[in-house]
Amino acid sequence: MKTKALLLLSCFMILANSFAQEKKSKADILFYGYDYKNAITEYKKEMSRAPLKNSQLLNMADSYYKLGDYSDASRIYLDVHKKDTIMSDLRFNMMLQSLVKTSNVERVRAFLNSKRKDLANELIENADFNYNLLDSSESEGLRIINISVNSTKADFAPSFYDDRLLFSSGRRNKSKKVYGPSREAYLDIYLGRIHSDGNVLMANSFSGIPESGYHEATPYFSEELGKLFYISSNTYNGKLRFDDDGKNSLSIIMSDTKGNQRFLLKDLSVSFYYPFYEAKTSRLYFAANFEDGYGGTDIYYVITNDGQIMSEPYNLGPRINSPGNEIAPYVFQNNLYFSSDVFYGLGGMDMYKAKMYADGSFGIPVNLGKGVNSADDDFGLILREDRPEGLLGYFSSNREGGKGSDDIYGFKIKKGLGLKTLSLKGRVVNLKTNSGIVKARVQLFNKEGAVLTEVYTNDGGGFRIEIPWEDQVTVKASKERYSNFSVTYNENDYTGIEDKGFRMGLSMIDDVLTTKEGKEVLKLQKFYFAKGRSDVTATIATELDKVVEAVQRFPLLRLSIESYTNSKGARATNKRLSQKRADAIRSYLISKGVASSNIVSAIGYGEDNLVNKCTDGVYCLDFLHKQNDRTLIVVKNSKEL
Repeated sequence: MKTKALLLLSCFMILANSFAQEKKSKADILFYGYDYKNAITEYKKEMSRAPLKNSQLLNMADSYYKLGDYSDASRIYLDVHKKDTIMSDLRFNMMLQSLVKTSNVERVRAFLNSKRKDLANELIENADFNYNLLDSSESEGLRIINISVNSTKADFAPSFYDDRLLFSSGRRNKSKKVYGPSREAYLDIYLGRIHSDGNVLMANSFSGIPESGYHEATPYFSEELGKLFYISSNTYNGKLRFDDDGKNSLSIIMSDTKGNQRFLLKDLSVSFYYPFYEAKTSRLYFAANFEDGYGGTDIYYVITNDGQIMSEPYNLGPRINSPGNEIAPYVFQNNLYFSSDVFYGLGGMDMYKAKMYADGSFGIPVNLGKGVNSADDDFGLILREDRPEGLLGYFSSNREGGKGSDDIYGFKIKKGLGLKTLSLKGRVVNLKTNSGIVKARVQLFNKEGAVLTEVYTNDGGGFRIEIPWEDQVTVKASKERYSNFSVTYNENDYTGIEDKGFRMGLSMIDDVLTTKEGKEVLKLQKFYFAKGRSDVTATIATELDKVVEAVQRFPLLRLSIESYTNSKGARATNKRLSQKRADAIRSYLISKGVASSNIVSAIGYGEDNLVNKCTDGVYCLDFLHKQNDRTLIVVKNSKEL
């Protein structure tokens, strides 16, 4: 069942748009009144009389989902989905969540693979990564405490306030009105004192903002600005204000220490949640349910000047936002922490961490794992340094064993929070021009030689790879008509390459080829054997080492060694001498690591195929005879590389 905190943030995501558009049956009215059990009973009665519309079938599936009957929910969602009718992204996520809870992960992964053409690449990558991570990694033990100020109501959304903790609560107090048949109190902001062990004591209603009588929640205090950001119900003259569909939405307010307020984000039809101000970039992050988002609530930011908004909202994009709901953004040590109910989590709302890169992009969101997340809703993580012990953190959860519908939990940890991962970035370039190579394949192998993942470079030749932790990896880059590149790193190397990246240089096959005598040959300086000899001298070895290097870069090369002499001396003698030279070259290459399979043939042609008219009986100067003394390393498969 949804907690009060999450119900506030998401209950009308699915329902609001359709409520004012159609004539409602009795079942619909029960559904939109959140009476899911009786709505199901009534939908069944209506179904016995006439087929339900797809919108009603989806309402019925939602009802099963809300009541925890994921088997019936997934059955109906899939039936509607198979009809190729319009299903919202949020409901698509709920369908997959239902599948996860009623079948194995492999079935969900197979379903995703069947829909690859229709889904965002980032969603598929995020899902694959987190499924693999949760399968292969174990969370480190983390001692979590249920803080003392939790009540029997909803307590959530902690925020640091100097040496104290702000948080939201649904507990009753004199200043708050009550609403609904259950007579719940509107949310208010409270303040407690942080003890040295991380516990929070002595909570009182926060008096630093004017009291509205309605929802005031999810505070964030910026030390740099000395201002508080929080959400509040939209009101007018002290009364709730509604849009044309009867919705009361939530606004973001900024308040200074004297209680002076400014509305920053306000719209009668859009709710804004969980403000977070990052002083480094002057960005105000928040969650909102704009219609053009990727699912339910998405995370956005706006540029500000001293807290005042100076830009339109920017969606963080499909790497962060999913078909589900994303809330509670929090930036700490170049990582974005947030919460999501996307289907590939541990259940309900989970907390994730995504690396923030200098170019404004994000890494794959990494589930923080079972050490922090549970099978229930976990959200609203905050962190700060707690010297000399490491980090102090708090989050909210409705996990079993709590005091109320949502509780705040605290913890201390000596190092980074969450499952261990490896993130590598680099650039594949043309060695000759240093320009980036587009769509080069980059593969990552573990120490056993198994492929972990592969990606293709972007328009600038750049790439980024993120995987569950491995203590040693080999990175290989390749592209058609280019050489291969391979390098192995162990965990001692990771710090430098994770932060700064690395360069992988490839040669084009055309850069090592030239045409001679109508043949594609390796580009070498011409070399000469001593008169009547077949010894590989140091000078000759220098050129043959270029052949070795070419084969290392292009392992599929198929070479033919062709050795020729001039016409001086007997034809048979020249034939034997050239064959010895060809054999000597072959032996040298093999001794340097060239596989025999790379050498198709080694043939001495003697004085056959002279390049000029210096045949037997024709007087020629020595330099003309020398033109006929030559060795060609012919590439037999240049067109196939």
